Parts: sequence; C-alpha cells; structure tokens
Amino acid sequence: MDGDGGGGTMHVVMLPWLAFGHILPFAEFAKRVARQGHRVTLFSTPRNTRRLIDVPPALAGHIRVVDIPLPRVERLPEHAEATIDLPSDDLRPYLRRAYDDAFSRELSRLLQETGPSRPDWVLADYAAYWAPAAAARHGVPCAFLSLFGAAALCFFGPAETLEGRGPYARTEPAHLTAVPDYVPFPTTVAFRGYEAHELFKPSLIPDDSGVSEGYRFGQSIEGCQLVAVRSNREFELEWLELLGELYQKPVIPIGMFPPPPPQDVAGHEETLRWLDRQDPNSVVYAAFGSEVKLTAKQLQRIALGLEASRLPFIWAFRAPADAGDGNGLPDGFEERVNGRGVVCRGWIPQLTFLAHGSVGGFLTHAGWNSIAEGLANGVRLVLLPLMFEQGLNARELAEKKIAVEVARDEDDGSFAANDIADALRRVMVGEEGEEFGVKVKELAEVFGDDEVNDGYVRDFLKCLSEYKMQRQG
Repeated sequence: MDGDGGGGTMHVVMLPWLAFGHILPFAEFAKRVARQGHRVTLFSTPRNTRRLIDVPPALAGHIRVVDIPLPRVERLPEHAEATIDLPSDDLRPYLRRAYDDAFSRELSRLLQETGPSRPDWVLADYAAYWAPAAAARHGVPCAFLSLFGAAALCFFGPAETLEGRGPYARTEPAHLTAVPDYVPFPTTVAFRGYEAHELFKPSLIPDDSGVSEGYRFGQSIEGCQLVAVRSNREFELEWLELLGELYQKPVIPIGMFPPPPPQDVAGHEETLRWLDRQDPNSVVYAAFGSEVKLTAKQLQRIALGLEASRLPFIWAFRAPADAGDGNGLPDGFEERVNGRGVVCRGWIPQLTFLAHGSVGGFLTHAGWNSIAEGLANGVRLVLLPLMFEQGLNARELAEKKIAVEVARDEDDGSFAANDIADALRRVMVGEEGEEFGVKVKELAEVFGDDEVNDGYVRDFLKCLSEYKMQRQG
C-alpha cells in the first residue's frame, strides 16, 4: 500500500450508474483508493460484477463489492443490469427506476451501520441524485464523483440551471447551441443544432423514472459537500477554476486514472501478430464505446470511410440493431480490405491495442473514457461524437488542437465516407499529422503517468480526510 492519503484510513462507499462507461472507471478508482490504504464498498449488481469487476487478490481486504439485485420493473427486459443490455434507449428510464429503488435502499441500510462498517464518505455518480440527502440524514458527507470533463460540466451550468431554474435555464433546444454568458474566455464548446435536438428531451425533460437527467445532476451537485472531477489541471485548468465559481463549493480534479491493459487477450492473438507486422504509429484503431447504438447507414459510411482512407486499421465492430438479415457491412467490404484492415467482433482488448506501438490513431465517439485512454497512450484522435456530452468533448479537444472532428451536415448531423477518410488522413499522413503526434505524446506524459494520476488521488483523499477531521474536531 502506498500510504493512507493523510489523516488515517477511511471507509468510502461508491455508487456508479449502471453503464459500462461508469462502472469500469469507478472500479478502477476504487482500486487506486484501496492502494492508498483505505477501505472501499463498491455497489454493483450480480451480472455487472461477473463481467466487469475484478478485484486483485492484494486488494481483496480493502475492497468489498456489494451485489444488489434489481427489482422487476415493467418494460425493463429480464437480466438487464446495464445500459448495454437495453435493446432501445427508450428503456433507460426503467433501468433508472430499478437502480433508484434498489441502490437507495441498500445505501440507507449501510448508512445505519455502526462501528468500522459505518462509511466516512459516500462518493456518488450523477444518477444517484438521492444519495446526498440520504447521507446527510445519517451525518455522513457526500461527494459527487463526475466522470464527465470540466468543460462539459461548465457548459451545463450550476445546479439551478440543470434543474430548469434561474437566468440560464434551457427551455428549448436552441439554448444548447450557444456558449453560456458566464464563460469568461473564448470557446467553441457548445452543441450543434442536430445534437441539441437529440439531447434536449432525454436530458432536460422528466422521463418515466420520475425526474430528468438534468435534475439528477443538479441534485447531486446541490446536495454534496464537494465535487470530484475526472480531469487534471494540466489539461482543463481554466474550466476547473470556472466550475468552482459556478458550483460555489470545492471542485477537485482526481486525475484520469486510465486502467492498465488487460492480461488476457484470448481470441485476439492473430490480430496482435498482424499489428506486430505493421509500421510504427501507422494503424488506426476504430471503436465507438458501449453506449452508442449506430444505425446500419452510419456503419456503412464508417466502413467505406475506413476503406477510402487507404490506412491500415482495426475496427471494434458491433452489428447495428437495424441490420436486418445482413451484418451491417457493405457487400464485399471485408474481402476488399483483407490484409489492410481487421474487423474484430465481441469483446475487444481496447487498451492492449491502443498501447501497441503500431497504433497511431484512434477513431472514436469522443466519450470521456475513450479520450482518456487514447491520450494516455499518445495516439492521435479523430472524433465522431454521437450522443450525450460527446459533442462538447469534441469541440474542446479540437480547439486545443489535439484532435480533429469529422465534418458533418449542420442540419441533420449526417456524414459521408469521404468525411471519415479525410479526417483520418489529415491526422495520420497530412501536413499537420506530425504536429498532432507531438502534442498527444506530450499529453501522454500526464494522462498515462501513474505517479501523476496517483498524486491526484492522494490529494483528493487528503481533502476527504481533512474534512472528516474538521467535523470530528
């Protein structure tokens, strides 16, 4: 163990939302907290624990995973325990309802325990909007642990804005396309029109879970004692400072803590041998996360764009729901790119591929997890934002000149194969390619440095410990 982060050991409870892109970072953060000598209770569900959470034997005495069965909820498919299990995004509110019911009940039970089992802190994801109030009823402080970057959080604004109140309340999609007046520096971080129309109703209008996504964020921010942001000062200093002013409470960056590459690459040995034969930094890795449900038309254009780029590539492929009898790929695609491109299906060792010396580019949906993993490995980024806050992330990286965003139709967000190919060639072999390469290698020294990331974790734990001692004093 690396020490206790200051002020003695603590017991912290972590409540991630039920999405792969939330459970995995929470699990990684739990390990880093445990390595500092603290005890962690991590809430999960039986199926998510089996497929996602692996506690190293050395940390088994410090991390306890509590498996919470979800109740049956009308319209929620049986065995659905994460967003990836939902055949349609329309079913998300029913997963939220099951989550609220089961996880809030278990948290209340745990908060009533005495002695060593009693938590010193609750670290809650945005979806657990009821956690700060529950913790307060039992005299336990709560931190909102945000897996979203500081720029995106700033754009969405303070708690009252997220809850549809105050001078910056968004009452129509057009309000999401303008940079807020409270941002004191020039920026392009705002949604495009097509993104705003897709995002407005799911984010800011109450759904069948009883509240809106914005309300969940707002209550999490309003009720907590401090906010932890998965970011660092080297990358988002100006946004972190603004966020502290907006929230009027401590905002603490906790580093990017990308997980290490998996040891098990079973089924992908041939792909790794293929990578070994490629030139350094020449291969594009394409993947679009666990949340995005691409349409057959979008997948066809991505496929044809990879083909037209004339670059070697690996594609983490998931067939679209609307593929019909086919697999979603253009006729003859795999035959035409044979030898130059590899289409991988099923589980993909993404971090192993990104860490390989032959991989130099990453075509991604601009999710914050994927950005962290790409920059930690020093690969050049081509961004195709598809949902949630990804458009904001893409604008931020593009204006910092460390990534290129794929050109889109401003009205409907559509893109052509040539738009994919042009963006890829621009970062991989174009005149600017070398400049992008230098910048991402510099950032890799921060994003991918375990000492830097663990330093952020230690500083955060010190804040928690000092708060605990002040209350006891």
